[in-house]
Amino acid sequence: MSGLAEYVRILGRGPGRARALTEAEAQHALRLILAGEAAPEATGALLMLMRYRGETAEEVAGFTRAARDTFAPWPGPAPDVDWPSYAAGRSRGLPLFLLAARLVAHSGRRVLLHGWNSHQSASADVRSALRDAGIAYAASPGAAARQITRAGIAYLPLEALSPPILDLLRLRETLGLRSCLNTVARMLNPAAAALTVQGVFHPSYRALQRDAAALLGQPASLTIKGGGGEFERHPAKPIEIVGLRHGVAVTETAPPLIPAARRLADGPDLPPDPASLAALWAGHVRDDFAEACIVGTAALVLQGLRPGLSEARAREDAQRLWARRTAEPERISA
Repeated sequence: MSGLAEYVRILGRGPGRARALTEAEAQHALRLILAGEAAPEATGALLMLMRYRGETAEEVAGFTRAARDTFAPWPGPAPDVDWPSYAAGRSRGLPLFLLAARLVAHSGRRVLLHGWNSHQSASADVRSALRDAGIAYAASPGAAARQITRAGIAYLPLEALSPPILDLLRLRETLGLRSCLNTVARMLNPAAAALTVQGVFHPSYRALQRDAAALLGQPASLTIKGGGGEFERHPAKPIEIVGLRHGVAVTETAPPLIPAARRLADGPDLPPDPASLAALWAGHVRDDFAEACIVGTAALVLQGLRPGLSEARAREDAQRLWARRTAEPERISA
């Protein structure tokens, strides 16, 4: 009998008898899978039962611990911000959040982006937009650490971070449904950054990811319903922020930044081409909606990095950074 069968049975016994996995059980289950000790049929059954029941914070935390156990120590100083990017981007246009991440790095903070984006639509594709966004693609954790030391920011693809986790994510192509690995990937925080920022498409996942982060001992986190599931705020809508501050759960609402009634994907009046990102950063084009999105997203992160900072002051700092973005990077005072 597969070692995973015990956990499949726990999840699938039937009404009144089935239950969710504990954190320790989930950690052991994924360890078996990542070690190649689980039958593929059992792996699919486990993931789909968790999908059907709805994953719990304990299961997500256990899976995340198992995934982290396979990582080598981060080869450099820990970044300040962990910024996962795993959404399909079907309901988002240009990945403006890349410029927001670059703006945070421009403040002197270190930012690690990591993700899996090869499955995205052309206009929303993160990987093809990195060069125009001024962010280096790193082929290994070591390359990412070196690039962060040089430029303050880097993008590390999941296939360079954890090929086995990517293989599990790609089971969606076989099973037809996402699995809890889509949530776990956002929780990986491979360099143990003090702040992690996460976007979700379905609002119910905000509390799930916050509660899993708390179980993992994450000091600070921010989760929002973002553009296409990324950490990218809509500047014309109030945004609810669910997260952790000093390890304590918080829920806050930030007000709209501009008056506009449109979807995020329809917002910027810019060509849906990655070159628009380079033109926007260089100041060759202007777009009030896009700039409000970038500045507003960066402000959320700056506030997360400095918990005593007011929402208004964070926006002022982000706006000043945006105005000076083509100058030498500066460090926002603590």
